[in-house]
Amino acid sequence: MTRSYLIAGLLVLTAPVDFTAPLAAQKPAPKTSVTGTINKPAARPPSPEVVERLTVPDGFAVSVFAENVGRPRMMAVSADGTVYVTRWETNDVIALRAGEGGRAGGPRVVAADLKQVHGIVLHDQQVFLASPTTVWSATIDADGGFSAPREIVQNLPDGGQHRGRTIAIGPDGMLYISVGSSCNDCAEANKEHATMLRTSLGGDERTTFARGLRDTIGFGWHPETKALWGMDNGADWKGDRVPPEELNEITEGADYGWPLCYGRRVADHATVAEPKDLGKENQSKEQYCAETQPAVLEYAAHSAPIGMTFYTGTQFPAQYRGDAFVVFRGSWNRAEPSGYKLARVRFEKGVPTRFEDFLAGFLSADGAAHFGRLAGIAVAHDGSLLVSDDTNGVIYRVAHGTGAPR
Repeated sequence: MTRSYLIAGLLVLTAPVDFTAPLAAQKPAPKTSVTGTINKPAARPPSPEVVERLTVPDGFAVSVFAENVGRPRMMAVSADGTVYVTRWETNDVIALRAGEGGRAGGPRVVAADLKQVHGIVLHDQQVFLASPTTVWSATIDADGGFSAPREIVQNLPDGGQHRGRTIAIGPDGMLYISVGSSCNDCAEANKEHATMLRTSLGGDERTTFARGLRDTIGFGWHPETKALWGMDNGADWKGDRVPPEELNEITEGADYGWPLCYGRRVADHATVAEPKDLGKENQSKEQYCAETQPAVLEYAAHSAPIGMTFYTGTQFPAQYRGDAFVVFRGSWNRAEPSGYKLARVRFEKGVPTRFEDFLAGFLSADGAAHFGRLAGIAVAHDGSLLVSDDTNGVIYRVAHGTGAPR
């Protein structure tokens, strides 16, 4: 049974069931009940005063790189400095060029009619683009436009609850495709859901590189060690503080536990799934979880990590090189909001040690309103960072020292 209570303006739902599956498909309720909270800070438009109040470390400054650009999601930057941005609400890709004062000129549409296009990566005058079920490739023309995209990967699992496919090309020259789960809490019928897939650049040789990843939208390779790291989104409706968002080192053939485990091999007794659903007939959840890969770092539950990149530029101080930046879009499923910021992940000798706030101030002091929900991140040609806000159609630029706006 599902019960709801209105407490101090918050809708509190107590429900030991999967909120995403049809009622006819629900499995028997698990033994552990959990309480979830809906708390969506009100959306407010940014203003020059809001931008002025955004916080960054000493020596850095924030400015608006582009505005009124629709719903910008993922970004990629070419060798000549062109910034390509996917917009899955309008099924297109735009190109932006920095002009005087570090601001972009008007957007140019370079690809259209690509349904729910989201992921993007550039490689040797080629662009690769991903939608929930398809990956395309195209040639980047001399003028910065794209040739007609052609399908190279088809029949990816349906988008379900997590339609934002992201892609990247690894040090091995292969294409990596992150495929999120179809649901919040279920045993997947399609074994390619909740995985990291790998194919050749031509789209063949498709294999499952890693599994048990609920929705690893942001991922990348450490520039020195070449290890693959990714931020995984924990499930909703497990309470305010669990499960944590996870930073994982993603290795070939490994299982990261979802839907049975979270964090550092913690068995989830509020999930509808059982080990037998994953082919482990005679194991308990604890036994199954003991064989999975634990998170290396954890972050506040429901913060919703989206974009992630390693810093490879030279504009920032030397100690930033090799560190990662993670965009936290922000919670809706937690009494006290979390996320709504950009965080730095400190790495020491190739190992992540802690998260630090880097760009914050998008959430009001009382948590009642937000001034942006961030999505994508990219290192610009000049070494500054670009961060997209797909709620207000803004792309922010964070620069250091002489690269900062005057």
